[in-house]
Amino acid sequence: MHAQIFAVVIFLLMFAAIILNKVPRHLPALAGGALTILIVFLLAMQSPATVITVLNFRQLFQAAFWLPGHHPLESSGVNWQTIIFIAGMMIMVEGLGKCGFFRWLCLWVARVVNYKAVSILVAFTLLSGFLSMFMDSITVLLFFATVTIELSRLMKFDPVPVIISEIFAANIGGSATMAGDPPNIIIGTALGYSFSDFVVNTGLIAWIGLFVALGFFFLVFRKKLQTPRDRGDAAPIACPAASSAISNRRVFATFIAIFLLVVALLITHAQTGISVALIGVIAAVLTLFFGRQDASHILKKVDWQTLLFFFGLFICVSGLEQTGALKTLASSISRISGGRFIVVVTIILWLSAFASAVVDNIPFAATMIPVIKGLAASGMPLPALAWTLALGTDIGGSGTPIGASANVVGLSIAEKEGYKVSWGRYCKVAVPAMILVVGVCWLLLILRYG
Repeated sequence: MHAQIFAVVIFLLMFAAIILNKVPRHLPALAGGALTILIVFLLAMQSPATVITVLNFRQLFQAAFWLPGHHPLESSGVNWQTIIFIAGMMIMVEGLGKCGFFRWLCLWVARVVNYKAVSILVAFTLLSGFLSMFMDSITVLLFFATVTIELSRLMKFDPVPVIISEIFAANIGGSATMAGDPPNIIIGTALGYSFSDFVVNTGLIAWIGLFVALGFFFLVFRKKLQTPRDRGDAAPIACPAASSAISNRRVFATFIAIFLLVVALLITHAQTGISVALIGVIAAVLTLFFGRQDASHILKKVDWQTLLFFFGLFICVSGLEQTGALKTLASSISRISGGRFIVVVTIILWLSAFASAVVDNIPFAATMIPVIKGLAASGMPLPALAWTLALGTDIGGSGTPIGASANVVGLSIAEKEGYKVSWGRYCKVAVPAMILVVGVCWLLLILRYG
């Protein structure tokens, strides 16, 4: 009982420190992890064996970790599949950014839509959602927000509506696959689901939600995106050519080939039996080999702090799991719902959405995985609960400026370039959009699984 209380207190203190955002989030996560090991596992439980189980280093030396075959690879404790895969994808995406891929793509699309602001809103929103299916939404926003601001200055329109739409699309697109937002990677690797499992189950729902969100933003923003050209000023726009983003065509083509290979490996990993951790290693090794002239720069740009954050977070959540705190929460949800599936889906989806709007959706998703496992043990279908959690955390994170990492990155770039977005301005549009899209997801989940 004492161990459970200590685990809950440490976790809540860590969560509070992350929400306050006074220090980088990896510091409270690492501190929470260290306190969980020392106070919960060693002092309260007096179980060094639990520490070894939670740290899970020995899994790295097992063949089944890298090549699990066609057997689901479930994980407990520190989820090394998630950490290694995200690290590898970070390295690959940095390589794509370094060779000019994102800037080239944005400039090419802008030219295709004839530099019309409303058309750019539609095109960049759809493209942001699509790319976020295969790579970190943080990186997608980093490049899209930068190019959007550059185009807005040339074309004389307000970039903020487009950036808000891009943020929303990145979070929704990330919910469509296992390789999208970090919560999905955590859910997939922890429960043994594949890339294709997510595409079949959350993919269609996510894209219906994305088109609903796009329609909403189009109606809200179309008048605000009028440019002098739209009002009759036919002066030509001197936008840079897409080819100007490419400094080395051979490297550019090579990195695109690596990206396509990694996407193919992700789509087929359930059939080939390759783990996502090995796919991450392949992505990193190929990127560093073919981009060896810039290898040191690429490695420096990797967000190592986020990887440390994951490590500490997994230990803190393991404290709640090992002491039975999360099993108690699962029992409470089951009791409140009366064992009715529709009520459980409603609670998980809307709780995940609103919680992820005010706190980082990554720790929330990691915390809820043992909870839905507990609900599944009482007779609920685990896959449907997993898809509900993925959609709730990813889409709900769009509701406020701090709900997801993509939001923070996109709005930070806008502020740095002189376009400060207040909470009021963001939430006035994002909260109704979030509620609308989550409502659509709730209906589709009930129709499909209820």
